[in-house]
Amino acid sequence: MNSLTVRLLLLVTAVAAICFDARAADPTPPPPASEPVVVPDVDRRGIRLPKFPSSDFEIGLYGGTYATQNFGTNAVGGVRLGYHITEDFFVEGAYGITKVSDTLFRQILPGGIFPMPSEKLTYYNLSVGYNVLPGEVFLLSKHAMPAALYVIAGVGSTKFDQQRRPTLNFGFGYRVFVSNHFAVQLDLRDHVFSLDLLGKRESTQNLELTAGLAVFF
Repeated sequence: MNSLTVRLLLLVTAVAAICFDARAADPTPPPPASEPVVVPDVDRRGIRLPKFPSSDFEIGLYGGTYATQNFGTNAVGGVRLGYHITEDFFVEGAYGITKVSDTLFRQILPGGIFPMPSEKLTYYNLSVGYNVLPGEVFLLSKHAMPAALYVIAGVGSTKFDQQRRPTLNFGFGYRVFVSNHFAVQLDLRDHVFSLDLLGKRESTQNLELTAGLAVFF
């Protein structure tokens, strides 16, 4: 390497060092941060939450038909009291009354089966229900009302012709809320209990179809 080449290298190195020192001594300042165009100035105010009624309890009346096995169908009526544990589960107590006639048997058997042509049948039960299809029903395609299809089952007791028998009931129903505190419902239930009226004790299936009005509070 001759002396000319060495001098050129030294010159280039010196120029690079001077440029580096200049950039370090005077760095380019970063761009200023952008300020918001609008500064929000909102006064916060306290909010008082309204107290909505829970409406967990219900009481209602119902009526319909009760088909007693081997004795035909008669009118039935009763009262229900319920408590909604959650949006899905509820418990219900019911008391109903109907009449049972042995008119058909009196055409065959002298004196019939009962002392009188008709006997009173009463029952009470405690049941648990579950809303399987909560939703809405539309009235005239413009007004929607909350509704629910539910299944229900429970145990109780039936008194008929001086006999009191343990009773199992199960079925399903449909409830429509016409307002926040009123609802109409349809129910189909089977009451299963044993009877000994014709000389043989047997389990009977007794279907009940009712419609009712319930008040929630």
